[in-house]
Amino acid sequence: MSVRREEDGAGAVTTDAGELAPVRNPPSRRADRSERALVRGAQAGSRADLEELFRRHWPPAYRAAYFVVYDRAAAEDIAQEAFMSALRALDRFDRRRPFGPWLHRIVVNRAIDWARSRALRRELDIDLMDAGEEGGEEGFADRDELEAVLAKLAPERRAVVVLRYVLGYTPGEIAGLLDLPRGTVNSRLRRALDDLADEVERG
Repeated sequence: MSVRREEDGAGAVTTDAGELAPVRNPPSRRADRSERALVRGAQAGSRADLEELFRRHWPPAYRAAYFVVYDRAAAEDIAQEAFMSALRALDRFDRRRPFGPWLHRIVVNRAIDWARSRALRRELDIDLMDAGEEGGEEGFADRDELEAVLAKLAPERRAVVVLRYVLGYTPGEIAGLLDLPRGTVNSRLRRALDDLADEVERG
């Protein structure tokens, strides 16, 4: 099964079986169903349950990707690819576990990989151009100050900040999502917050 975002800004998605519901629509009649029931139905091939899972989980998945990569188009692609990856593995998913953290783990790891790859491409471009400054970086001068300083963090630190303060995971949960020791998560959070404070002071 394939899933793709429509490009008309309506927020709808389609599969090879047809169009899924727009993610910005009001909650559907399936909104009162438990997530476990929706996953069970999606595993059994229910398009309606798959549609409801997407409606519930697309917004936070996109936000998580965006606040790691700071690129709207890339965030759409990352969240899309993460959802498709989750769908491909859905038959192996343990319904006793919550779906959201599993999806967020895929999203954040893909976002980190994308950000690392962009950084490497940028370094290569600089070397080839023998230039003293970076080119082609998207500007965020009109964005909120916090967003601007977050963009300056390394992807690994940015990811834990997003998981902690955007998606609301505890440090222990973040450690599980990213397969990291809890001490590493706490260290990255502390250093990220120190970096943010330094940037605010300099600003």
